[in-house]
Amino acid sequence: MWLIRRREKYLGIVKITLFATTLIGLLGFSGLLNAQRLESFGRGAQPDGDDILVDDAAGEFNFVRVRFNTYFSGGGFRGGFGDGPWAIDFPDADTNFLRGVSRLTNIRVMSNPIVLEFDDPEIFDYPFLYMLEVGQGGGIVLSPAEIENLRQYLLRGGFLLIDDFWGQRQWDNFYAAFSQLFPDREIVELSPDHEIFHVYYDIDGPQMIPALYRSDEYGEQGINTASNHAILDDQGRVMVLINWNSDMGDGWEHTYHPDYPTRYANSAYRLGINYLMYSLTH
Repeated sequence: MWLIRRREKYLGIVKITLFATTLIGLLGFSGLLNAQRLESFGRGAQPDGDDILVDDAAGEFNFVRVRFNTYFSGGGFRGGFGDGPWAIDFPDADTNFLRGVSRLTNIRVMSNPIVLEFDDPEIFDYPFLYMLEVGQGGGIVLSPAEIENLRQYLLRGGFLLIDDFWGQRQWDNFYAAFSQLFPDREIVELSPDHEIFHVYYDIDGPQMIPALYRSDEYGEQGINTASNHAILDDQGRVMVLINWNSDMGDGWEHTYHPDYPTRYANSAYRLGINYLMYSLTH
């Protein structure tokens, strides 16, 4: 199938990266090395794009953000460039994550993130899609064409990461939209021992990563823990990864912000890279 064939070009680089990580771990230096590398993302001035390793010929990784429409209180919707929840944290979160992938793995990346919609046939060129804020307003609007194209993308080996939506109301909005994809498939909760948390970094399950200046609000709303959920294919592969009650995008966007705690930024990169590695190898 089209997407599965396209994914094969990444596997050599990913296998080299995973082999190097395994070897370092066997030598006993993995935790120290990873801590040192991640610490370099601490506070300070944000660099330009020159530190991103780019390979235009082969083995490149493109970060693709999904643009979508959202219902609002008047019953209508909005979703143009820069005019909707889909664009929150854009483009800093995307470019900073690419910078992290470049520094912390052997994957060479394209420095400019891409924005596509679910009904665009170009999504089949990319194994990893990212979207966020799917619970805002009255929820996301998915057309029949978007639902069918996304369904085929996922069944052919694609991976969708959904980030940054909070609380029961936003979950209900998310569920109303995405249960249309596979009405016969349950959305399952992933346990901390799931492979996705250990494929590259060894992570103790889901992590609650707060938005900048908003960490106190979550407790007031009764939100105390994050959880990861998934839609699986017939072989148990994660097709859709749902990052609920956590905001990796803010961790990436505010990597260099003096008021954003480094530990949360580090968690955002660790999780994001694990999700990426899983998507490229499954």
